[in-house]
Amino acid sequence: MENAAAADTVVLIHGLWMTPLSWEHWVTRYEQRGLKVITPGYPGIEPGPEGVEALRRDPSPLAGMGVREVFDHLAEVIGALDTKPIIMGHSFGGAFVQLLLDAGHGAAGVSIDGAAVKGVLALPFSEIKATFPVLHNPANKSRAVPITEKEFHYAFTNNLSTEESKAVYDRYAVPVSGRILFQGGFANLTPNAATAYDFGNDHRAPLLFVSGGHDHILPPAVQRENYEKNAKHSRAITAYKLFDGRSHYTCGEDGWEAVADLALDWALAPVAGDLG
Repeated sequence: MENAAAADTVVLIHGLWMTPLSWEHWVTRYEQRGLKVITPGYPGIEPGPEGVEALRRDPSPLAGMGVREVFDHLAEVIGALDTKPIIMGHSFGGAFVQLLLDAGHGAAGVSIDGAAVKGVLALPFSEIKATFPVLHNPANKSRAVPITEKEFHYAFTNNLSTEESKAVYDRYAVPVSGRILFQGGFANLTPNAATAYDFGNDHRAPLLFVSGGHDHILPPAVQRENYEKNAKHSRAITAYKLFDGRSHYTCGEDGWEAVADLALDWALAPVAGDLG
């Protein structure tokens, strides 16, 4: 395993309903600390505001896209780097961090408000409510499904006012691949699920789970169970950090700097356990 302290590159993986643009502030902050930062989009998702506008006009690149297609693309990008990077992901991007580390990629990984991999059973009511607009209709499995301003406010930006949430929605929100959400949501009922993960992998890189205490779509119970199963079954370094009161938009709402700094500081010098 490569020394995380020697890593010179951070890979930031966005979640569903988002694009690489959602990391814009983190990119600047990490570059100021002398690191290279790359923000690969899912296949067909371009960086910058142009990518957001393109998907709103034509979301067809997202229709039918699955977990393994995204994983393979991310693994190719990361595998082309000269050294193993620190990999961070938000929301479903956090699930991709786990899958990538399980496959041997990365010097350290941070899952921020991460979606569950197969084997995590926690399913809080607020998560069901936030994902119901997509998962209630099986036909959405093959579609790119938009999110409304009201749905976005509940799922992502519940700490913000309606006006503040609209500004975030207007800048970042795009439709979602229904197939990815179905694959993640029904993984525990699916043999050979796309999000299958080895909780007992002793050789994976250090992994930190970060959760927000006021997150609706992926509440702390999801990350806490994930952390505990990893810590119980694997000798690899596993850690957990709760930021009480923060929403799913923790990477952008006021105070995001504390989350970004904690994530990077830990990744450069990983320690195990509940960080408080």
